[in-house]
Amino acid sequence: MSNVRQLRDKQPENEKITINLGFVDLGRIDLLVQEGFYSNRSDLIRAAIRNQLESHGDAVSKSLERHTMELGLRDYSVGDLEAVRDAGEVLHIKVVGLARFDPDVTPELALQTIASITVLGALQASAELKKALADRIK
Repeated sequence: MSNVRQLRDKQPENEKITINLGFVDLGRIDLLVQEGFYSNRSDLIRAAIRNQLESHGDAVSKSLERHTMELGLRDYSVGDLEAVRDAGEVLHIKVVGLARFDPDVTPELALQTIASITVLGALQASAELKKALADRIK
C-alpha cells in the first residue's frame, strides 16, 4: 500500500496570448523597462490592457447586461448539472472570463443539460467533454 496520492492538476490562473508589435513600439517598451517603469515587457502590456479595460468599463457592463452574461469564474459540477436535469431544464451558458467543468462531469450528463456555451475568455473541460459539446460551443 502506498501513501502517495494523485493530486488534481493545478489549472493555470491565466491564459497565454501572442501579439505582434512593430519594432518602434517594442523598442519604446524596452526603454520603459530599462528605465525601471516596469519590471518586464509583460508587466507593461498587462498594465496597458487593464487601463484600456477600465476605460471601457461602462461599455463592458452594459454589454454583459444586454447579453445576460456572467463575469468572472464559473464552475460547473456534477451536482449543478444533475439539478438542472432533474428540474427538466437546460443551460445556455454565457461567461466572460473562465468557465470550468469538474473532471467528473460526463459527456452524457453535459449533453442532457447544456444547450449552448458561449465563453469569451477560456473554457476548461476535459477533451471528451469538449468533443461531445463541440456543436454547442460558440
